[in-house]
Amino acid sequence: MEITANMVKELREVSGAGMMDCKKALEESNGDMDNAINYLREKGIAKSAKKESRIAAEGLANIFVDGNKAVILEVNSETDFVSKNQEFVNMIDVIGHALLKSDAKTLEEANEVETEFGKVKDYIISMVAKIGEKLSLRRFEIVSKDDNESFGSYLHMGGKIAALTVLKGADSEVAKEVSMQAAAMKPLYLNIEEVPSDVLENERKVQKELAMNEGKPADIAEKMVEGRIKKFYKEVCLVEQPFIKDGDISVSNYVANHGGEVIKMVRYEVGEGMEKRNDNFAEEVMNQVKGN
Repeated sequence: MEITANMVKELREVSGAGMMDCKKALEESNGDMDNAINYLREKGIAKSAKKESRIAAEGLANIFVDGNKAVILEVNSETDFVSKNQEFVNMIDVIGHALLKSDAKTLEEANEVETEFGKVKDYIISMVAKIGEKLSLRRFEIVSKDDNESFGSYLHMGGKIAALTVLKGADSEVAKEVSMQAAAMKPLYLNIEEVPSDVLENERKVQKELAMNEGKPADIAEKMVEGRIKKFYKEVCLVEQPFIKDGDISVSNYVANHGGEVIKMVRYEVGEGMEKRNDNFAEEVMNQVKGN
């Protein structure tokens, strides 16, 4: 069967795949559009497998809230260029709203959640074929609250940083201020109790070594360590940090002044802890164009 330009155009519009891929799909399926779409989906799976070794450390984080339930998630792409693509943004919306309706606790469970376009994992695979980059749901957390609690959510840099907080006894405006603080000041923990013992012991060791290297006697060094640990807490614990809009009080004091306390914080910064791509994107685009 002759494969016409109009057939290729139609398949491109439906699938979003490249021209040569569409042409080959139609040839392989003898012009049958449905079979051609299935061929592309299968090819998308193959492409996805090839991309598994590639680094996807860009992307976006987002927060979705419905009543007493919220979800924060991070979805990665290979390039910042794709993270600005409206189709990528829409994909995060679809996944976020689907997770919000679920009770998923692990990534494995999240990938099995049904969206309007099939399971999350299959939807991502179809978008990999369409967008042409490795995409992945990296992490998420579903958070619930009581009626006397408030969510605070804040996105910074268009979703490069997302912070979700839960406050008891204070309203959503106060909660949003706390989320802005979390986004800006990068706390690692909610409070002192959340700091792991091994992290604390390591910090004590480092600070004692510093004091000893400054020529201080052991007993003086110990006292200095305690002071420096308090400073450490003010850096890494959200409620201990000086409030960004009034440095004379802590975040805990600010919230208490509004009749509340902070009981939960989740902060995602896209790509944190991941290796970043370091290649030339313009060169990659040119190579793809030449390849087609």
